[in-house]
Amino acid sequence: MDQMTKRPMPTEEGILAFHRRCEAFYPADAVDASIEQQRQWYDALCAEFDAPSPAGLTREDRLVDGRIPIWRYWPATVSTKTRIYYIHGGGFVVGSLNSHDAICAELADFAGAELVSVDYRLAPEHVWPAAFEDCYAVLQELLADGRPVVVAGDSAGGNLTAGIVLKARAEALAGIVGQVLIYPGLGGDLVSGSYVEMAEAPGLTTADTSYYRKILQAPADNPFAAPLAEKDLSGLPPTYITGAFFDPLRDDARIYAARLATAGVNVTFREEPQMIHAWLRARHMSEGAREGFRRLAEGVAVLAGTR
Repeated sequence: MDQMTKRPMPTEEGILAFHRRCEAFYPADAVDASIEQQRQWYDALCAEFDAPSPAGLTREDRLVDGRIPIWRYWPATVSTKTRIYYIHGGGFVVGSLNSHDAICAELADFAGAELVSVDYRLAPEHVWPAAFEDCYAVLQELLADGRPVVVAGDSAGGNLTAGIVLKARAEALAGIVGQVLIYPGLGGDLVSGSYVEMAEAPGLTTADTSYYRKILQAPADNPFAAPLAEKDLSGLPPTYITGAFFDPLRDDARIYAARLATAGVNVTFREEPQMIHAWLRARHMSEGAREGFRRLAEGVAVLAGTR
């Protein structure tokens, strides 16, 4: 806890330096700005934390259903038929193929697997279920040729990942061999648990989360939009969940992991004790983020069958 401000704060210098660097590009009150300004700030932030691509990695861009942009990544060595399908975060408001490019490239390379990322429609121009429908349409195409898929996503992308996996189960869509949820927002109660304890956490506040929910206009009682509303989690694929201690979304990850385990799902849960929301971007400047990313990449590789 920061004794001057009473805000919950980690003590690892690397993640604190990361947070200071973020706020130089994306201020704490960014949600008060116009949507256009938020996206400009976010793009600048993502560019600041860009990283070189692994040697030998190639990309291809194409459209699904003639309208949904995707990027396909091939590492120098592909060791599995399983594909990773990555859905980016950004509160459903910001983010793009570019914003998570380096993260996707490094995950593909570590796992030795082809990876596909999606550029879904954003709010407020496109409210729920536009993003959900885009992500599900890409999933359907990826599964159509019979190759296994691991679905992964961070933050809002974690929400979309969990939601489309639930829909795939409801529609008996076969071929998903794993899901990976990275500090996901899963529709938890905004007035209890970590939403209260970490309400003023660095990087993401509970007020920010409320803003993103309101702008998306998703039904809180629909499990595809709020996966914690799902009563029966049995029959879901093996799952890797990683959360951050200093994050209002922390308990969403904890609760979903526990409920998956209770339902008999093979679940691995890891919580990063010194991390804040969006710590993936700190993987090259924070020891905790570096270790968390290594564990995450190993979890993805295990689900993809290369570890």
